[in-house]
Formats: sequence, structure tokens, C-alpha cells
Amino acid sequence: MKSLDYYKILGVATDADQETIKAAYRRLARKYHPDVSRELHAELRFKEVGEAYKVLKDTEARLIYDQSRTPPSHTEFTAQKPARSTVPPSAQPSSSSRSYGFEYREAPPPPKRTEENFGNILDEMMGRPNATPPRHNGINIHGSDQHAKVQIDLEEAYSGTSRNISMPTYVTDEYGAPLVTNRTFKVSIPKGVRSGQTLRLAGQGFPGTGEGHAGDLYLEIMIRPHRRFRIEGRDIYYDIPLTPDIAALGTTINMPTPEGSVQLSIPAGSSAGRKLRLKGKGIPGQPAGDLYVLIIEAAPVAPTAVAQKAYRALRAAFTF
Repeated sequence: MKSLDYYKILGVATDADQETIKAAYRRLARKYHPDVSRELHAELRFKEVGEAYKVLKDTEARLIYDQSRTPPSHTEFTAQKPARSTVPPSAQPSSSSRSYGFEYREAPPPPKRTEENFGNILDEMMGRPNATPPRHNGINIHGSDQHAKVQIDLEEAYSGTSRNISMPTYVTDEYGAPLVTNRTFKVSIPKGVRSGQTLRLAGQGFPGTGEGHAGDLYLEIMIRPHRRFRIEGRDIYYDIPLTPDIAALGTTINMPTPEGSVQLSIPAGSSAGRKLRLKGKGIPGQPAGDLYVLIIEAAPVAPTAVAQKAYRALRAAFTF
């Protein structure tokens, strides 16, 4: 398997100090975080950046990694100005080496590769079993918010209801790899919600990183079109055609509402375009909306006793 170049992943030089490495990690973690990144393979890049930082931030682990990239030799040569050698004569380099100003010295022995400082590091990087679960080392990122739409019926806006919501999310396994999954939970929708109103569910968005808080979930409520009523804010409208006798003489009818029927008095002489108001019969709230009955068809008014008598005869003769 081809090993990863952690310096190249973080975009830093091989001799970068810890502050430079930390700054590079924070910048790339924000860029490729699965909550906010739209780039291709963002989750894989986020994992690679995390692996690179875990190794390079630790002095001992970084030394081990550097030695694995360029196997150390048992001797090394350091360029410097010609100077009197302090090593025994038997260890002096050849005359050709001295002419270029090189001094021979023994390289320090490599650090002991214990199971604690090497095996666990490689296990963690490769995602092998028994790896120590990763730590976020003070990198705390607030989770992103989520948004969704929920449709309900007009009658449910009057009484309140609940919905089972399924939302995509991600979890991080014990080795630090992000896994996309779905979660389903029940949401209570209170009575009196309006179409277009947004409900905020704190902490129900994408999870945060480290000790970062989870984001929020925003649900936009949409009331489905009704076969009888039109909805405008908290007010609702009902169109009613009148027969000629009712328009002329008036009557009392059973008026349907989303909460059941009520008695509605229609005044005599009602004409098309007249609006009758049922106060507080709209969508509940503070204050509640109203229900408006709009007369859309009506016969001419009956201004005289003769005309009224004719409408009574019409009512007796026909069943409209």
C-alpha cells in the first residue's frame, strides 16, 4: 500500500513548526468538514487531514514517521567550515572528504519503537482493530444546521399533530472515519401553526466535532391546499353560492369549518361579493384568525313586498 505524504496533505514543509502544522490542520478541517464542504471526496480528505495531524503534532510520532519516509543511515555527514577534528585519528575521513569541509560523526541511535509509540500509531492510521480511539485535541467545531419541510392538513393545524422525520446525518466511528447514516425521530407540531412558519429544534442538526455543539434543525411547515377553504395567514375563506330564495329572503345554514359545523345566519337581500365574518374561527393563535364566508352567486334583491312574495312562491315550487 502506498504510504501517505502527511506533509503534502497538510501543505507544509518538512521542517514546519507546530504552530504552522496546527494552523494548516484547522484551515483544512474547516474546508473539508462533511457538514459544510461541497467538494468531491470531502469526507476522505477530512479523514486524511486528521490522520496527518495526529502524527505530525506529536514529536515522537513525527520522528518515527520521518524516519520511515527516509530510512536513517548509521552515519551522517554535516557540512561546515574546516576545523580541527575532535574525533580519534582512526575515525578521520579521507583527504578527499576533508577537502570539502566534512566532519565525520556517529548518528544518534533511533528512538525505541515501542508498541505504545509505533504500533498504536500505525494501527490508528490504518484503521486496524485495537487502535486507540482518536481524540480531537481541542479542535471543536459547531455542527451545521439542517433544514426540512413538513406538510400537514388544515385540520391538523387546528388540532396539532406529530410526524416521524427521517434526516441524513453522520457519525464518527472509533477510528475517526465519518459514516453517513439516517436517523428517524418523532416531532410534535403544535396547533395553530401557519403555512410557511418555521419550527426550530435545538441540537437536532448535524453533530459537532470534539466538544462543539450540534447544530439546529429548522422545519418549515406547509399546509396542503384544501378542497373547501382558502388559507391566508391565520384567516380562512369559504366561497358559498346562494339560491335565489335564500339570497332574497335570508336563512340560517349549517356552515362547515375545520373544527365542525356552526350555525350561520345569512341576511335577507345578500348579494354577490358580500363577506360574512365568523370571528375566531380561523387558525388558532394569539390572536386566532377568522373565517370569512364569501357569497359568490346571488339573485337580485327583492325591494318590494310583491318581489318577496314571488321568491316565496319560487321556494315553495322548487327545491334548490
